[in-house]
Amino acid sequence: MAAWLLTCNPSGVFDLPRFRDEGNELTSWTISQHKRDVSAGDQFVLWMSGTNAGVVAYGHLTGEAARGRPDAAYWLTDPGERDYVPIEVDQWLDRRIPKSQLAADPRMSGATILTMPGGRNPHRLNDAQWEAIREALNSAQEEDPGWTLNPGGGIRRVELHAQFGGSSQNGISPSATTNNILIFTAASSGHQHGYFDVWNEDGTFHYTGEGQTGDQRMVRGNKAILEHRETGKRLRLFDGARGTVRYLGEWTLDPDHPYSEHQAPATGGGDLRKVIRFHLVPVRATISVPEVAIGQDYVTPDESIRPTPATPSAPDPDLVGRNLSTHRRLQNELARHAQNRGFTALSPDVSDPNFDLAWRDAEGGLTVCEVKSLTPANEARQLRAGLGQVLDYQDQLSDRAPTVSAVLWVEREPSELRWITLCRRVGVTLAWPSQEDSAFQMV
Repeated sequence: MAAWLLTCNPSGVFDLPRFRDEGNELTSWTISQHKRDVSAGDQFVLWMSGTNAGVVAYGHLTGEAARGRPDAAYWLTDPGERDYVPIEVDQWLDRRIPKSQLAADPRMSGATILTMPGGRNPHRLNDAQWEAIREALNSAQEEDPGWTLNPGGGIRRVELHAQFGGSSQNGISPSATTNNILIFTAASSGHQHGYFDVWNEDGTFHYTGEGQTGDQRMVRGNKAILEHRETGKRLRLFDGARGTVRYLGEWTLDPDHPYSEHQAPATGGGDLRKVIRFHLVPVRATISVPEVAIGQDYVTPDESIRPTPATPSAPDPDLVGRNLSTHRRLQNELARHAQNRGFTALSPDVSDPNFDLAWRDAEGGLTVCEVKSLTPANEARQLRAGLGQVLDYQDQLSDRAPTVSAVLWVEREPSELRWITLCRRVGVTLAWPSQEDSAFQMV
């Protein structure tokens, strides 16, 4: 039984990515040599050429070579009549085995895919070359033996980079020395830069790309995440940005919907800009959201924000211009009141919805709070939005604390008192400065 390497040129010969994206199954491959040597039961790997060349799949042949005319729909030039061999793909790899990894293995010495990468299909693999590729295939589908962290474990960030490479300054940190891309999420600091990462009920995670000002582009770290399958890199997610960070497991991009584009304010507020949100799904042994404690010690946001004109299309009018500074002042004052009354003030952690503030009592009961500035022009809109937000937060956290109360904290008494009755009717306390007793008696 022989082993072969089949090559694909997706940019000049056959558009395999589009072929697969449109739901087609690969059942044959054209060859131009070794026609009498291939037979049913032979094993093969499929090699994608190009900038990120490497192995993308493996399988076996199901018959002998035959003459025919392939379907030309995905060929970039008319293929004409060719020899082909029937195949069955056993598995498409989640991450490509990169050429650089195989080229570094001495057993691959003399492999024609390395010495003559433009050679004809198929490339014959000797026993040593096939053994090297099989080991790489097994490693690609298992946990990296060189990775020593378990999900939930903490490590100082400086030590993390000393072991696994990458820059300690960036939220997205591709390593040049290991097959890892280290990515960091921190709700408390990320919100100040327009980074709103989102945990979803189905266990997936939407991670905001890098770039604090202007539209985010698919370059540098963002490009590294997008191409992690092609480069064979593993995405390692961490909670925290500085000091000790906590490992949240290995993740991968959703193959069907890898990212989306959204609007968010730049660092310090201001006009909205385009941000990229990568859609991540867990690979293995990732911390599940319900197992993670709610919140982290309260992080005091900076109140000295330069006023900017409000943006009508902003997703939350409370987070731009004059309103942002007022919002942060109200939030910080309420946090101080909570702490002075003996409660533990909290900011959202990576696993939490994006509440403004929460506090916990000695028995573990939780109050979650949404803060809103009010002006005559935006009062109804702000109250309506704030009520919906705090009810959503309360619902999301209801399974993670013995009791969860909800407070909507606003800049001043609303001009329409019906809002107090409406909030009370749905179990939310509406309060404002001088009404602290009302807010804290809910616990």
